[in-house]
Formats: sequence, C-alpha cells, structure tokens
Amino acid sequence: MDWGTELWDQFEVLERHTQWGLDLLDRYVKFVKERTEVEQAYAKQLRSLVKKYLPKRPAKDDPESKFSQQQSFVQILQEVNDFAGQRELVAENLSVRVCLELTKYSQEMKQERKMHFQEGRRAQQQLENGFKQLENSKRKFERDCREAEKAAQTAERLDQDINATKADVEKAKQQAHLRSHMAEESKNEYAAQLQRFNRDQANFYFSQMPQIFDKLQDMDERRAVHLGAGYGLLSEAELEVVPIIAKCLEGMKVAAHAVDPKNDSQVLIELHKSGFARPGDVEFEDFSQPMNRAPSDSSLGTPSEGRPELRGPGRSRAKRWPFGKKNKTVVTEDFSHLPPEQQRKRLQQQLEERNRELQKEVDQREALKKMKDVYEKTPQMGDPASLEPQITETLSNIERLKLEVQKYEAWLAEAESRVLSNRGDSLSRHARPPDPPTSAPPDNSSSNSGSQDAKESSEEPPSEESQDTPIYTEFDEDFEEEATSPIGHCVAIYHFEGEDGQSGLGPAKAPSPWLRVKTSVLWKKTKGMAGPGSDGKREARDLCTLFLTPWLQLKPV
Repeated sequence: MDWGTELWDQFEVLERHTQWGLDLLDRYVKFVKERTEVEQAYAKQLRSLVKKYLPKRPAKDDPESKFSQQQSFVQILQEVNDFAGQRELVAENLSVRVCLELTKYSQEMKQERKMHFQEGRRAQQQLENGFKQLENSKRKFERDCREAEKAAQTAERLDQDINATKADVEKAKQQAHLRSHMAEESKNEYAAQLQRFNRDQANFYFSQMPQIFDKLQDMDERRAVHLGAGYGLLSEAELEVVPIIAKCLEGMKVAAHAVDPKNDSQVLIELHKSGFARPGDVEFEDFSQPMNRAPSDSSLGTPSEGRPELRGPGRSRAKRWPFGKKNKTVVTEDFSHLPPEQQRKRLQQQLEERNRELQKEVDQREALKKMKDVYEKTPQMGDPASLEPQITETLSNIERLKLEVQKYEAWLAEAESRVLSNRGDSLSRHARPPDPPTSAPPDNSSSNSGSQDAKESSEEPPSEESQDTPIYTEFDEDFEEEATSPIGHCVAIYHFEGEDGQSGLGPAKAPSPWLRVKTSVLWKKTKGMAGPGSDGKREARDLCTLFLTPWLQLKPV
C-alpha cells in the first residue's frame, strides 16, 4: 500500500505525521541523553561510595587487611567499582551509538522532509496557478460572449429601425462582427487553457504528488527503522555488560563465602599474641603476725607503728591485671617495645626482607660482572670503566645488607629464646601444684636440726620474663623510688632442706629496687625453722620482713 495511491488527497495529514515521527525521534534521543546522565551520575556515586569505604592505608601497613572479613569487604568494594565501570560503559555506548547517531540522522531526515514538502508545495502552487489561468480565460470567454451577443442585438435593432442611417447600421454590424470574433478567440483560448490545466492536474494527482508521497513514505519508514534500531541499542548496551556484571555479582558471592571465622581467629592470635607468661598466683600477705609478736621480738628494729611497712606487695595489687591502659612506648629498631611473640615475628619479617634485598643486590652484582666481561671482550659495546661506580655501589649495599642480616639474626635468636623461656615458665607454673596456705602446720621432721647455725644467702639472676613482661613492668611507676642496692640479706637461723632446686633471694629486674623471693622456698625455709621451744615459722617470717622491708617484694615466679 502506497501513500501516493491511497492518500493522494491527504497532503496535510502526511505533513503532520512525518513531523510527529521526527518529533518522536528527537524525544527518544533526549530520553537516551537523560538516561546517560543518570547512568553517569549512578556510576560516579558508586565510585565515590567505594572510595569512601576503601581502606585508607596500604594493605601491607594495615593489620585489619589480614582478616578474611576485611578482605571480602574490600573485594566486594572492588566488584562494586567494576560494576560502576560497566555502568559508565553503558552510558558511553548509549551516548555514542544512540544519541550521536540518531541526532545526526534526525537532522538528515528533517532536511529530506523539508525538500519533499517544498517540491509538493511547488507542484501544488503550479496547479493552482494553472487553475487561476483557466478561470481567467473562462471569465474572459464569458465576457466576450456577452459582449458579442450584445453587439449582435444592437446591430439587429439598428437594422430594423427605419430612422437609423445606413452608416449607423454598418457600424453596428462591424462592431457585432468584431465582438463575435473576440468571443471566438476567447473560446479557443479557454479551451486551450482548460486542456492544459487538465493535463497538469492529471500529472499532479497521478504522477507528481504520488511520487512525493512515496518519497515521504520511504523517508518515514527509514526513520522508523532507525528508531527501532535505536530502541534495540538501548537493550544491547545493557546485554553487552551483563556477562561482566554477572561476574561482578559472582565475585561478591565468592567474597561472601570467603569469610573464614576460624582463620580470622588464628590471624588475630598471630597479630596480637604477646608471648608473655601468665602471671602467677598472688601471695597471701599476713599482716597480723607482726602485730601479735612479743615486744622483745622487735629488737631487730621495726617502724614506729609496731609493724613493718610492706610497701611493695600491698600497694597496687590491681595493677597486676594485664588489660589496663598501656603507656605510650618508644619504637625501637629491634622491636623490643613489642611483646616477645610480636617482636619475633617483626624481626622475622625484617630478616626476610633484608635477605630478599641482599639476593637482589647479589644478582645485580653478577649481572654487572657479566656485562663488564662483555665490554672487555667487545669494547665497541661499551666502556668497562663506566660500570665501576655501579659495581662499587652494589658491593657497598651488599656489605651493608649483610651486617643488617647479622644484626637481625642476632636479635631474632634472642627473641626466640625469650619466647621459648616464657613458654616454658608458663607451662611449668601451670603444672605446679598450688603453694601451701599460711595456716599449714609446721613440719616437725626437721626440728632436730634446729641447733645448727646455717647461714644461707643465694641470689637468682633476673629471668627473661622479669625483663620483658609488661604485666609487671608497666606499673613500676606506682612505687616510690628507693635505693637501688639491697642493704641486707635474709638469713635462716635454722638449717632447712631445699627441694626441686629452689633458690632463695635474687635481685629484681633493673632498675626496680625490689628483690624477688620465691614463695615456695620462703615457706620451706619457714617450715625448717620450727626449732624446739620457739615459733620458728613466725620468727623466720618476721626476720625476713624486718630485714628486707621495703627492699623485697614477695612474688611468685
């Protein structure tokens, strides 16, 4: 079905329809442009959101990045960022393949439509001009006919009038003949104009306008085809990114399944395991014994209040709790400011890094040597002397790195021994039975040895635990500063039997003025001092208290 055949008389309708089609094309282009802006804004907001929640520190400097939960979250953020990139790709494809193409095509369609309608209006104008000429010739023919008829009637009347002269009659007849001739010419002209108009009209309705209408139909159909293709590009732009978006969603799903609570718990242990030994039991401090003894027992010297001043153990008992606020530490090169286990791990990392750098420098040295040999064999390739500064610098770096490796190896060995020592102390303390209470009855089996004057004084070197355990060192500031050297020793006046290789007294960790006493040994000494006729346990305790207060601290080891 052709517009030229079926719609030969619907020129205005076709004009409105083709204009509506171009307006629809422009509306769709505008819609796609706004859709592109929405996609771009969406992608921009997604990227801003991802940037807001991404970790600010590099992964190697962020301990939280070692947890699977954090890694999964970062992976989800990366997938969202990739998703935003796909939205940007959709916006770009729509902008280039739809907006630009259809806008350009719309301009071409508008020009073509304008040309076709100008041609139609021109043909229509020509037909209207022909019709006007036909009407003019028709009116002229009609007027000439009336004038000829009137002239003929005038001549006939004069011819019958007896009063008219012969000259008047002849003149009237000539005028009638002239009018008749003019009417005949007008008739011929009208007939010719009518024939011409009919030919032009037939050509207009059967040839010119159908061709123009067919061209408009073809133009409109081509516009519809391009518009439909534009509709398809809208979905194709989405379908092109669907596989990648599906991969992004699959990556989010994989990240969700990658959360490993057990592994995160192990990572937390590896990150924050201190390696310290657990603190031992808190000793019972019997403040009633010095108050109950006889006045003559205080001949060794006591404070004026009548009881010794136990400044050490009773001052800050709560500070043994290891979860208090830590003071700000100074970072040291050997990481001694860290707990033993963390110190060992950091030293191990530094050692591995130095070894990698050393291997890199060694490889570079070998490469420079080979290049130097090549230059020496083929001088045209380069000057061997030009490599000497690089070789010298590489050798200097190798020596420096070797010294650093040795330094870190020594620190690592010391840290590992400290970790093993703390681990052994913790296990031995866990396996050791609890110390006897203060109300335990004296052991009479050793009373017979009370006559022997045994003077014993033993010192215990500071252990690794006392040097590094922050549970004990972090509250040293709560004690008042005293003299750094002891002014006396605890002396047992009766012989006692030591068990399990237990030692007596020993200096506390420097610079603390306190001395450490093993609780179990103290009680064994006390039991051995139960001589005949005397309260040996009380005397031994008082003796130790008077001599050592306040320079001794009773601590379990």
